Amino acid sequence: MRPLDPLDAAMMTAELVSNPMHVGAVLVLSPPKGAGKHFVDKLHREAISGADPIDPRLRRYPHRGVDTGGVWVWREPEAIDLSRHCGRRTVADGDFWRLIGELDAERLDRRGPMWTSYLIDGLDGGRFAFYIKVHHTVVDGVAGFRMITDALSTDPKRRAMPPFYAEHPHDAEPPREAAGVVSGLVSPLRSLLGTAASAVGLVGRVVSGEISTVLDTLVGHTTVLPFGAPYTRFNGRLGPRRAVSAGSWPRERFRAVQLAAGVTANEAVTATVAGVLRRWLADRGELPKQSLVAACPITVRSRERTTEDHDQGNMFGLWLCPLGTDLDDPLARLQLVHRSMSEGKQWVAKRGSAASLLTASGSIAATVLLPMLPFTPRTRTGYNVPISHVAGPTTEMYWNGAHIDEMYPVSTVYDGQALNVTTCSYADRIGFGYAAGDDAVPDIDDLIPLTERSLAELESAVGV
Repeated sequence: MRPLDPLDAAMMTAELVSNPMHVGAVLVLSPPKGAGKHFVDKLHREAISGADPIDPRLRRYPHRGVDTGGVWVWREPEAIDLSRHCGRRTVADGDFWRLIGELDAERLDRRGPMWTSYLIDGLDGGRFAFYIKVHHTVVDGVAGFRMITDALSTDPKRRAMPPFYAEHPHDAEPPREAAGVVSGLVSPLRSLLGTAASAVGLVGRVVSGEISTVLDTLVGHTTVLPFGAPYTRFNGRLGPRRAVSAGSWPRERFRAVQLAAGVTANEAVTATVAGVLRRWLADRGELPKQSLVAACPITVRSRERTTEDHDQGNMFGLWLCPLGTDLDDPLARLQLVHRSMSEGKQWVAKRGSAASLLTASGSIAATVLLPMLPFTPRTRTGYNVPISHVAGPTTEMYWNGAHIDEMYPVSTVYDGQALNVTTCSYADRIGFGYAAGDDAVPDIDDLIPLTERSLAELESAVGV
């Protein structure tokens, strides 16, 4: 029996009393010309045929019982019934994202490998979708997206391709961005458990980080203290239902803002989300006078990088970025995000990913642990929403001749973090994926037109 590492075991235990800890993705595809009306059925039959060897990560599952002495261990079944993992649905186009929300709300079965997928047809223009979710103990967001893209091809003529769950050669460079706050929290701690750095050195960096955070706040920098974010509806407990919505925009529009304002593309995206949240809360009379705060993973590529890290993907620190939702001017919000993220990159690079995460642990705990209490204080919290960015394929991709039109993350939400915003670049577009508790954001579809409105306001403000 091989035991789970401490963090995976902690996630499995926490899920018993809290929310599901899986990550997901949605691909929207156009079938090849002449595919016929049974094209999706054919793909599904091939998926459940079991003709390809299954990726080792998708063959195992966590188990704990009397036979293990209460310790979480990895087990592997003698056989895997792929019909339990590869589903098939048909949906009316207007109900597609509602269906994704329903599928995302379902817990993965602990009695076998913890992943599931669906081929879904019925979308506009004869398109279909592929939805997959995998438990976070199996893969994190970065590895999950890599697993999916490994199954795709740049060749539109290629057929008889193996399904995503098949074992693929991992010779591609891992994505270069964080794929969600859970990934951003887990990756540095995994590094911490195996690092050769001394405990004294780590503690020193944590202490200096805490002191620096206080001093930077006092002298007017853009650092956020623990309990430095206003309480919003996004910081309460989740109900049983989920809501998901997504849309994509041309990458060139964000690049134009980037060049005009002297910021990064990710900062332009983050400022766009800030405008969305400001308008959405203001329309409901719930906009706090104090700025909302986003938890943003930051890549660390030096200090703690090892050969093993290359196999696991990049390592991440965490930065709490004020979004300027208290500011009317879109350009002022963009400039605030730019200043804060610039400081964050320097701060995380100086202290390392593990130390930066532990320094932010007070804010993390204030956000995700306090809502579990019977009487949750509603005055302040650690942060309001995670915003992260995934680097997807840079060229157009195909699967068995079907063109990948859109690619969206469906990130984790849990108590205290009822809204998660993750974007994904793909070819010449950037997809915005909004995932939330349905009680917190019942009209999540409204965030899509608000994204267009916020981006247009930002373009106007920078003179594009």
